[in-house]
Amino acid sequence: MIRETMEDETAGPGWRAFYKVAGAAVLLAVLVALAEIAIGFLPGVAQATQRMATPIDWFTLFASHWFLGLRSLGLLNLIGAALLTPAFLAMYFALRRENEPWAAMGAILFFMGMAVYLAGSRAFAMLALSSQYASAATDAQRALLAAAGQAMLTEGSNRLGLFLIGAAGLVLSVVMLRGKVFGRATGYAGVAGNGLMLVLEIILAFPPAWRDAWMSVAMCAGVAIMVWYVLVGGRLLRMGAG
Repeated sequence: MIRETMEDETAGPGWRAFYKVAGAAVLLAVLVALAEIAIGFLPGVAQATQRMATPIDWFTLFASHWFLGLRSLGLLNLIGAALLTPAFLAMYFALRRENEPWAAMGAILFFMGMAVYLAGSRAFAMLALSSQYASAATDAQRALLAAAGQAMLTEGSNRLGLFLIGAAGLVLSVVMLRGKVFGRATGYAGVAGNGLMLVLEIILAFPPAWRDAWMSVAMCAGVAIMVWYVLVGGRLLRMGAG
């Protein structure tokens, strides 16, 4: 009786409205990802961001192009990941009738990954340090701020959050393959996209000599994951329409 009541509630007007919001949010996340790619092709962007080896390089970039500094440290990726939150919650509620334990596991992995990813962002912290560096009066102060910037960059290189988010998407995609809510095409796209994202994160964890194929994997993963998001977003909008 309790389960039937919960299913009725998730099919009610409130949940249909939430499915619409979640579907619109995930499609907006795709647009943010496309904007991130498009910005990289704007004149002067590649030249301004290609040599970012030291904290001083980052401080110089922030002083001349603060938005490019934030973008290079993942600002748009943070926005896109945040927009995925309602979609993953909606996917859990849509899939839980078919396989509640694994749907719950996917949702848990996603929220764990989001927490780690957001906590690991150093974009705004580096922006603040760059302002302090520009106003520093002595070499000792600048050296101290440069050391703090290096520590920020080292801490921000942790990619565990992205790995957990990819694992969450893979788990939910496998559940989609075995159910009827989203369809097998959506499930296959999710398995391909999220699986390649996990492979990419594993490649990037190795020394540079092991990363020769990372660009090809990244391109394939990016295309597949955006197709998955579009399919998921469209399905959620249809569910919201009843």
